[in-house]
Amino acid sequence: MGTADIAVPILRALCALPGVEVAGVVSQPDRPKGRKLVQTPSAVKLAALELGLPVQTPEQVNTPESVAALGAWRPDVMVVVAYGQILREPLLRLPPRGCVNVHASLLPRYRGAAPIQWAIARGDVVTGVTTMLMNARMDAGDMLLQQTVAIGPEDTAGVLQVRLAAAGADLLARTLPAWMSGTLVPRPQDETLATLAPKLHKGDGEINWTLSATEIYNRVRGFNPWPGAYCLVPEVSDAGAAPTVLKVRRVAVESGTGEPGCVLDVGGGGPLVAAGSGALRLLDVQAPGGKAMAGEAYLRGRPLRVGTRLGR
Repeated sequence: MGTADIAVPILRALCALPGVEVAGVVSQPDRPKGRKLVQTPSAVKLAALELGLPVQTPEQVNTPESVAALGAWRPDVMVVVAYGQILREPLLRLPPRGCVNVHASLLPRYRGAAPIQWAIARGDVVTGVTTMLMNARMDAGDMLLQQTVAIGPEDTAGVLQVRLAAAGADLLARTLPAWMSGTLVPRPQDETLATLAPKLHKGDGEINWTLSATEIYNRVRGFNPWPGAYCLVPEVSDAGAAPTVLKVRRVAVESGTGEPGCVLDVGGGGPLVAAGSGALRLLDVQAPGGKAMAGEAYLRGRPLRVGTRLGR
């Protein structure tokens, strides 16, 4: 059971395991994507069809009809990776050996929908993947195995996800045979160490200039590629016009002091903007309807004055 890109390498690893038959794949229904809102299958559904596997895409996976349809496959165990729906008790009890989840964090840290993004956004230098037995509570089941993965100082969520997907595939390949043979003993999570990684929304990407430069730097990396970081730039040509939404793709922490959000320098490399402490150089940006460009090139096309305040 999976939907997002991170689940694809894990599905392929599952198919390659000796003695394992993948009876079928469950994914989210096709969703509209792009400017033309074309109905598009999930990454996992596409991979499953390529592998010649039967696929179910129920709108609500916990209905009696859906549970019965999955039960017809007679699964011994269900593997769940970034599926996108909460599984209720009837479904969790369906396979005799339970539901094994591959979660992209070192549980109990970062339970929730966006563990990769929040690990970077909060400045962590190490994360990992955990295999666990699912229960009715979100990401709170007993753990099976874990594998650590380093977070580089320039890693974005997109870059880190690729490494975590590979680590998750390796970890599942070690977990599943041991779990099915009865040689792996589950470990309960320490509830006192639990933290949350809530689902991200578009508004989370708006830069809060009162944060420190380091905090903003981490959020820009953590929210890349989605929801993306952005700031509001006042329209200098028309004082009454709405501000421009400027996507901020890459920044560098530099020294500087000033009112948070104020442009301190428009020299080489891109605008230097004051944060709550320190300052940030906007190295790569993207204006509405335009292509991504260097901050320096942006300044040539849209001059900013020192003292201009970005944000609300």
